[in-house]
Amino acid sequence: MNERCPWCGTDPLYVAYHDNEWGVPERDPRALWEKLVLDGFQAGLSWITILRKRDAFRAEFDGFDPERVARWDEKRREKALANPGIIRHRGKIEATIRGARLFLEIEEGEGFSPYIWSFTGGDAIQNRPETPADVPTATDASTAMSKSLKKRGFNFCGPVITYAFMQACGLVNDHLTSCPRHQPVRAMSVGG
Repeated sequence: MNERCPWCGTDPLYVAYHDNEWGVPERDPRALWEKLVLDGFQAGLSWITILRKRDAFRAEFDGFDPERVARWDEKRREKALANPGIIRHRGKIEATIRGARLFLEIEEGEGFSPYIWSFTGGDAIQNRPETPADVPTATDASTAMSKSLKKRGFNFCGPVITYAFMQACGLVNDHLTSCPRHQPVRAMSVGG
């Protein structure tokens, strides 16, 4: 019985996200930063809400170009706060600007992708969940990532958010073993 992970339901946008993006190992630093930002905006909301607004977020946040976002001034912040196409939360917008600056610092040093992947030893964690109840909401690795990000100055990155980020970016394969995406995602990982 090959059934998709039940969390994506039947919404075509959610199904496409599940089938094409969720769990695929991501190594591009800017794509990782974008996803971390979007997961932070998700705090208190459902992922489908963010997914429906993702194009508007990309347009508003200069294509998630950290060099541009890091230079935002008050006028640019206010423009974002006035955009009904995104989540207009001042704290999350401020966190994104600060996060862009922090991303650039990390990228200049050890590199953002190696930093993020260091929490899994550089390789994807291959779980074998059989039911949704087998999938955790946070782990020791997501807690360590959360603490490290917060220590560096990031916000909206608690252990549950960082675990969702890890799942989405393929640091963890949490597709159910019965899901047709479990094995292909596993095969994409280093050491599969």
